[in-house]
Amino acid sequence: MKNKTIIVTAILILSIGGLFWWSRPDSNKAPTDPNTDLAESALRALETFYDFGRISMRQGLVEKTFTVTNSSDRDMALEKITTSCMCTSAYLETAGGKEKGPFGMIGHSESAPRVNETIKAGEIRKVRVVFDPNAHGPAGIGIINRVVILEADSGDQLELEISATVTP
Repeated sequence: MKNKTIIVTAILILSIGGLFWWSRPDSNKAPTDPNTDLAESALRALETFYDFGRISMRQGLVEKTFTVTNSSDRDMALEKITTSCMCTSAYLETAGGKEKGPFGMIGHSESAPRVNETIKAGEIRKVRVVFDPNAHGPAGIGIINRVVILEADSGDQLELEISATVTP
């Protein structure tokens, strides 16, 4: 009986140790960079993440404007701007300085409108992201993370992310 207990304990310890070893971080992997997956994209932004911190539902809409650049030597046709949730919308500054949008979540109430905007090589544009903390009602309190995705006809993409802690 004592030998069985020792064997079972040894197997249990080896199993737990194996799980720890299997789930350890890969030391050969490069550090994570939020733009790594998009490193080949010509769409760039100095700031791709913004945390609003604590926001109150009573205060209503909050917004953040991101500056986006076509860092390539070719013009780019921006086709789509979509958001990860219906509580978030995005607006694109046109070449003439006006605003196009709102652009929102695909499949929510209607299809996402096409942007149909050319961003010239080296050109800088503004993308205004608006978050409505009341969109989910009283159950919508807590931490939120939302993403706005810009997509060009060339396959270039850029993700802009916002975060907040919503309070009543």
